[in-house]
Amino acid sequence: MSSKTLGKKTSLPTKPNPLFSFSLGVLKAASGTVLGITMIGSAIVAGGLVGLAISFRNLPDVRVLRNYAPSETNYIYDVKGRLLTSLHGEANREILTLEQISPELKRAVIAVEDSDFYQHRGINPYSIGRAVWANYQKGGVSEGASTITMQLVKNLFLTTERTLTRKLAEAILAIRVEQVFTKDEILEMYLNNIYWGHNNYGVQTAAETYFNKSAAELNLSEAAMMAGLIQAPEQYSPFLNYEATKRRQGAVIERMGVLGWITAEEVAKTKKEPLLLGKPTAWRTSKLPFITEAVVAELEERFSREKVLQGGMRVQTTIDLYFQKMAEKSVKDSHKRLLGQGLRADQIALAAVDPRTHFVKALVGGVSHDQSQFNRAMKSRRQPGSSFKPFAYYVAFASGKYTPDTAINDAPVKYRVPSGWYRPQNYGGKKDFAGKMSLRASLIQSRNIPAVKIGRSVGLERIIEICRALGIKSPLQPVISLPLGSIGVTPLEMAGAYATFASNGWHSDPTLILQVGDSKGNVLLDNQPKPQQILDPWATANLTSVLKGVIAEGTGKNANIGRTAAGKTGTTSSERDIWFVGYVPQLATAVWVGNDDYKSIGKGVTGGVHAAPVWRSFMLKALEDKPVKYFPAPSKFPRP
Repeated sequence: MSSKTLGKKTSLPTKPNPLFSFSLGVLKAASGTVLGITMIGSAIVAGGLVGLAISFRNLPDVRVLRNYAPSETNYIYDVKGRLLTSLHGEANREILTLEQISPELKRAVIAVEDSDFYQHRGINPYSIGRAVWANYQKGGVSEGASTITMQLVKNLFLTTERTLTRKLAEAILAIRVEQVFTKDEILEMYLNNIYWGHNNYGVQTAAETYFNKSAAELNLSEAAMMAGLIQAPEQYSPFLNYEATKRRQGAVIERMGVLGWITAEEVAKTKKEPLLLGKPTAWRTSKLPFITEAVVAELEERFSREKVLQGGMRVQTTIDLYFQKMAEKSVKDSHKRLLGQGLRADQIALAAVDPRTHFVKALVGGVSHDQSQFNRAMKSRRQPGSSFKPFAYYVAFASGKYTPDTAINDAPVKYRVPSGWYRPQNYGGKKDFAGKMSLRASLIQSRNIPAVKIGRSVGLERIIEICRALGIKSPLQPVISLPLGSIGVTPLEMAGAYATFASNGWHSDPTLILQVGDSKGNVLLDNQPKPQQILDPWATANLTSVLKGVIAEGTGKNANIGRTAAGKTGTTSSERDIWFVGYVPQLATAVWVGNDDYKSIGKGVTGGVHAAPVWRSFMLKALEDKPVKYFPAPSKFPRP
């Protein structure tokens, strides 16, 4: 930016301005020898600079600023571009180019901080002379002579101590900066780096905080107020002391008038205008805290924590703000119903994944984020009970040795284990046996003994291998009870795995992130789905056919949503965890209900009776405007 970039009214002076002439006049009246004082001050400064050039050879190399990337604020949006939250460390900052900043603000800042900015070469002799005389009178460093360039190097390279040595170092570095960078580059760095109050370290976030608008939209009144903040941001904050803010704004306006950069009419008019303020945004809370916390965790996994802390990311999530809010309300309403039934169920977690993309569409980590910030949908590993059985049945179908019509004997069996003998039982107890039945019937009725036999037959390691391919990362051990869900998994892992069943074997890793860019518009991550077929189509279609029967005639009747759907109930021993995991072609959803202290929900509680209605309530709302779609028939695919 040259001086003409500041706007039509910005004809910057090429000779000492009236304010400096006035200051020199005061000096002359006080001493009678202004010329002598100025020469003495200049000699002191010149001598100091020469000495500093010799002894301070270890000053920073200002050329590093060419690659300097200050920490910025990260912005997280929903899938339609609605802002969910902004995240930052110590500095709330968004980097702008000089052209993206209001000309009024640039003029106001230069007027009050360094009106000769476009004439000097880093230091201002007139300011130095005035400061030397003032400091001589006070017997210490009481007044600075900092130019914009000097302020910049102080903020980036030096401490804030008020000593002559530091001021000399500041001057040397300012001169070096002016040799390497243009005035426009220096002003751009300055406006993006200085502190504007209320944890805002850049002009853009400051404009958003004070006026709820971008820095490009600031008018003269707003620009003057913000320029006035630089000297003492909290002291002149309009949120803390409006009268002091208006006085300081008036001083900036008058200074612009003295310089001839605005008219007397503009001075008078602007001083009278009230400030239409916004509200602080630096520490605003997330609209969807469960989502944004999960997004940050995924960002750190993909980019590293250091990269995320550096900031500047623009993250578009896979979540629709209002769909997520609907999911959260659905969970709260279901929780009230369960409590009304006399159950002790402190928490519900829900995860929903689109099978076509494996994009996460909803993630509810608990009944209330205000009461508990723990995200159970992602972090709580709970036993899934019988909702884990489909993984064993899929392996059986994919082996080519079994079909849904293969017979299996539901009869007493025992296995030798390190602790003795393991005798699996069905839900009805020691005398609950159905005899010979088909694999289809055994899964629809959720019989335990057939599931254990299948696991032994196809191999527990093979079941674990398939679970890994489906994205289940929780620890799994090849114990005999594995097919009964005796290990802990998360709701998101279950929803992602079932989503692959819903897509008939096509899989991508579930993600909350659609795209990540930086503040300059560069794309850092494009998460467009790249699904791969990892499951056998015939085996998967047959599994879905059986799981449709679970809802139509089995333990999941309470999950009936009036359209084609498949799913599985899950209930653990002592009724500590109840589940329903199910899907339609457009959406797979896992619901878990339980207590953080692992206590029983209530005697006789089951996933089919109590968790399936939670799933049904959510899915009815999620699909109310979606067309009915159907799963492919097993007959379309060759048998393995």
